[in-house]
Amino acid sequence: MSLEQSIKDAFKGVNYPGYSRDIMSFGLVKNLAVANGSASIELELTSHNPEVAAQLKASVEAAATSVDGIDRAMVQIKMPPAGQAPAAAGAQPNRMPGINKVFAVASGKGGVGKSTCAVNLACALAQEGGEIGLLDCDIYGPSVPLMMGVNERPMVSPEDKLVPLMNHGVKLMSMGFLLDGDQPVIWRGPMIMKTIQQFVMQVDWGTLDFLLVDLPPGTGDAQLSLCQTVPLDGGLIVTTPQEASLGVVRKGIAMFEKVNVPILGIVENMSYFTAPGGERVEIFGHGGGASEAERQGTAFLGEIPLFTEIREGGDTGVPVVVKDPEGAPAQAFSKIAAALRARLD
Repeated sequence: MSLEQSIKDAFKGVNYPGYSRDIMSFGLVKNLAVANGSASIELELTSHNPEVAAQLKASVEAAATSVDGIDRAMVQIKMPPAGQAPAAAGAQPNRMPGINKVFAVASGKGGVGKSTCAVNLACALAQEGGEIGLLDCDIYGPSVPLMMGVNERPMVSPEDKLVPLMNHGVKLMSMGFLLDGDQPVIWRGPMIMKTIQQFVMQVDWGTLDFLLVDLPPGTGDAQLSLCQTVPLDGGLIVTTPQEASLGVVRKGIAMFEKVNVPILGIVENMSYFTAPGGERVEIFGHGGGASEAERQGTAFLGEIPLFTEIREGGDTGVPVVVKDPEGAPAQAFSKIAAALRARLD
């Protein structure tokens, strides 16, 4: 391993003051050079706070000189001119007031049960206690209204903010609440981005412990922009066991890495089916999610078997975690929710 890489690994232990994410995941390290036992490091901030800059400078120097072979570290910190507004591009987080943690549920492709997982995980987290929100960012195919059993228009607060609807203990916002019936959304990228920004910043979420963001399937420009618009603390990848799905999981992970969002782990959906006679049938193969998590160096949070009850819960608007919390289908989601909470905490 090169000295540069060793220093970068050391920087992963340096958190941005007041946050649980490190300076590498926030993309603050712009240049790094090593020569003759000395490291030259350039950090670029959008904060005007000199105390933050001084704290980071000391922490970065200590982390760099802790690496064997580095005796001295020279840290240069670039800050914006006084009066200049912070940049929108993720060099420094723009936290959502009142929301503790924000994470995305994503998939490289459609049809893997991403929204089903998002809905049931949100309900499972709500059952554990705390305030939970679910933001449906799938503009073209919003399914959260159906799966959560809500078909109403959101109200507008006196502050001209949308008031989230609520069911099963989860605050909800979705494009589906604003559409009439099967009305299609035929928009270009800029219109979608404006809507997402409104959902994030112009919704009266109140105080939340966790906000789950159900991203659209895929890894295109829209998904990248969404990750940069929403201040994410992490990304959860949903896949099915077969290689056709796992191949795009790698693209999904690469997407999060490109925008400096840490990967919370991988969930394998539709892992297997238990026949009436008790035989385990692995329709889509098995073990792909766990092996891919190991290959990627990330956590495997669990597997969700094929259960009729899960599909029925999504169709009727009562997620299986709510309808039968002690049943095997609900427990599969609850275990993943507990693992997810532990990683976020």
